[in-house]
Amino acid sequence: MRYLPGEAQHLPGNVSALASYQASHFLFTVADGVATVTLNRPERKNPLTFDSYAELRDLFRALAYAQDVKAIVVTGAGENFCSGGDVHDIIGPLTKLDMPGLLAFTRMTGDLVKAMRACPQPVVAAVDGICAGAGAILALASDLRLGTARSKTAFLFTRVGLAGCDMGACALLPRVIGQGRAAELLYTGRSMSGTEGERWGFFNSLHEPDALAGAAQALAHSLADGPTFAHGMTKKMLQQEWNMGVDEAIEAEAQAQAICMATNDFHRAYHAFVARQKPAFEGD
Repeated sequence: MRYLPGEAQHLPGNVSALASYQASHFLFTVADGVATVTLNRPERKNPLTFDSYAELRDLFRALAYAQDVKAIVVTGAGENFCSGGDVHDIIGPLTKLDMPGLLAFTRMTGDLVKAMRACPQPVVAAVDGICAGAGAILALASDLRLGTARSKTAFLFTRVGLAGCDMGACALLPRVIGQGRAAELLYTGRSMSGTEGERWGFFNSLHEPDALAGAAQALAHSLADGPTFAHGMTKKMLQQEWNMGVDEAIEAEAQAQAICMATNDFHRAYHAFVARQKPAFEGD
C-alpha cells in the first residue's frame, strides 16, 4: 500500500518546478507563483483516501523545493472543503489492520501535517461547507484560513470512538483558538460555525461562498508577490518558537533577521523606498 512510509513514484524527479505536475487523486495547478490544491470528489464532500493522503504528503514534501511556487491554496470542489477520511475507503479497512498497520497509517497522516508545516510557502485554506475530521486538520495545518458563514468545522474523532489527539490537533488547535475552546471542540466533536470560527480566531476572515475562491487567490498572490525568502523564514520561526523560551526565541529571531538582511530583497526594498517606488521582490 502506498500509504506506508516512502515516496510516491509519480512525483517529478526535478521538483524545482512543479507547474507540469499532474496529480492523481486531486487537482493541482500552478499560476503566477501560486499552487492550488483542490480536493475533487464533490459528490462525496471531498473525502480523503489512503492514496490521496500519501500523494498530498509527498506533494507538500516536494513543494519545499519548488522554486516556481511562492504560496499555496488548499480548497475543495463544489460547496464543501473536506469531509475527512472516507468511511468506505479508510475507516472500514482500518478496522481490519493489526497494530503495526494502524501505526503506519497514523504516522503517515501525521507526516502530511509535518510536510505542510515544513514547506516554506504560506498555505491558505479556502473553507466552505463541511470541514470535518482530517479535513479540519488540513485547514488547521494551513497558515491562514478563509471561510464562509456556512462553514462547519468539526474535529469529530470522538464521535467515532477515537481520541481528539489526531494529526497534531492537541498541539495545533489550542495555539490557534485557545486551550479551553480547543478542549471543547476536541472532547465534544461538535461543529463550529463559520461565524463562531472567525470570532474565535480559527478563520482570518469570512466571505460569501461565490467570493471565497477569489479572496483566497488574491491573498495567496499578494503573498507570492512579497519577499518569499522572508515569508519562509517567518513560517519557520512561527513553527520553531513554539518549543523555545523567550530568550531563545529572541536570539533565534536575531539570527533569522540577520540572514534576511543579507538578501537581495532587503536591498531592493531599501532602494525602492528611497526612490519612492514599490519594491519588486524576487525571493533571493
